[in-house]
Amino acid sequence: MNSNSDNPKVGKDFQRKVLSIAQKTFNMPFDEEKVVPVGNPPKEHRFDVVSADGDIIIECKCYTWTNGGNVPSAKMSTLNEAVLYLRSVNYNARKILAMKKDVRLRTGESLAEYYCRIYGHLLEDIEVWEVSEEGIVNIVRKKQINDNKMS
Repeated sequence: MNSNSDNPKVGKDFQRKVLSIAQKTFNMPFDEEKVVPVGNPPKEHRFDVVSADGDIIIECKCYTWTNGGNVPSAKMSTLNEAVLYLRSVNYNARKILAMKKDVRLRTGESLAEYYCRIYGHLLEDIEVWEVSEEGIVNIVRKKQINDNKMS
């Protein structure tokens, strides 16, 4: 078990793992902590991993279920905030939420699967990747294309 003082290092290690995976997957350079304009009027926001050309934006979250296997409620709010920033990118980019793979023992559901099930309506065009300790990526949610917009 990690103490809270280990959390920044654990998160940074996960971010670097995702950076390496992105560079190999897309065969292009990526930057950490890159500033991208969001919202209207535009304001700068620093994203975890962004392709050099800015066309792929990734937010990394290294979250786990609580020790008792319960939902980490405060972390769900932080995930929703990350989704809001990704949705606020004001140009057409591929947006990915990369989450650490963590499976709830009593149900077999991963935290990323749970998040998509409960908060999927917020994701719009955001993909959700689940990244294991070994660096294996499972795409939990592909980009959705909604043709049923209300007119």
